[in-house]
Amino acid sequence: MPQSRTPRRIAVVAPSPVSMFNLAIPEMLFGKVEVDGQPGYEVVICAAEPGPVPTSGGLDLYVRRGLDAVREADTVLVAGTGEPFEPESRIVTAVREAAADGKRIASLCTGAFQLAEAGLLHGRRATTYWAHAEELRRRYPQVDLRGDVLYVQDGPYLTSSGYAAGIDLCLHIIRTDYGAAVANEVARRALVAPVRPGGQTQFTQTPLPPERGNACGDTRGWAMRNLDKPLTLTDLARHAGVSVRTLTRRFHAESGVSPLQWLLHQRIERAKELLETTTLPMDQVARSCGLGTADSLRAHVTRRTGLTPSAYRSQFSRLQPQGLSTPTGAPRRRPRKHGTGAGPVTSSVA
Repeated sequence: MPQSRTPRRIAVVAPSPVSMFNLAIPEMLFGKVEVDGQPGYEVVICAAEPGPVPTSGGLDLYVRRGLDAVREADTVLVAGTGEPFEPESRIVTAVREAAADGKRIASLCTGAFQLAEAGLLHGRRATTYWAHAEELRRRYPQVDLRGDVLYVQDGPYLTSSGYAAGIDLCLHIIRTDYGAAVANEVARRALVAPVRPGGQTQFTQTPLPPERGNACGDTRGWAMRNLDKPLTLTDLARHAGVSVRTLTRRFHAESGVSPLQWLLHQRIERAKELLETTTLPMDQVARSCGLGTADSLRAHVTRRTGLTPSAYRSQFSRLQPQGLSTPTGAPRRRPRKHGTGAGPVTSSVA
């Protein structure tokens, strides 16, 4: 029988006027996490003043909880607001106290202004929505602002840029807590792009940029179902019913990378998932994700993560400590805590 576990608690702070999209992202993603059939997270939305909270879209959102929810949380996630330049003193105090208690603190979009005002980002890497990056840099010159990235983690503090980059940050948190298989399943259930490279905080990796169209969507899906096959540009173009030149142009316009770069990224992600969730021999992992040989697997995984496949499996395996495959419903090893001894991780726009 599955072991009973307490869900990780996430307090989502809603400044005024809050972005409704920012509030929807954590609920959509964290709310879909299940581990051994049990919820992985408990998400609570809170505000400096319980009651009606204006949104940037002109509506009022009723928030029942005050900032006492921050004290009960493991992770505090500050949403963005239509007025990013005037941090709310009660929110600033709450996140500063939460940081002093050792909690993980994150922000979406312009929520970074609240973290910067609290002094949490001084001397650390951070990002925010590009349209407000210069203002954050002007107000908080002590922040090592990275304006060209999707999200940044530096120690226990995470910041994301605007809009859909919040999805990437939340998937990164899920992967950090529960592994790639769980995060990828959440992405599939939410109908968003698979988890982008990020892993634990000692890794610095580059994700795929957000997809900007769906003309090649069927071909991407077909390729994902056939990663174990030696797919070529010609194979992809034939499936799409276009020339190789047209496929390459459309693929780059939609994904920001070439078809073969995208394909290699997906192969490595599949390899990491298999290393986390199976005891397959390395040569079989390599064949299953289309990397060919164990030597090729080793080269790509080491380049991406800084760990050999064996070391990656040892550190991130979701199986029982004995190394046996976990039967359905069997208890799994408790994931290690985030952020311990961690350096910065940055996910950049390619």
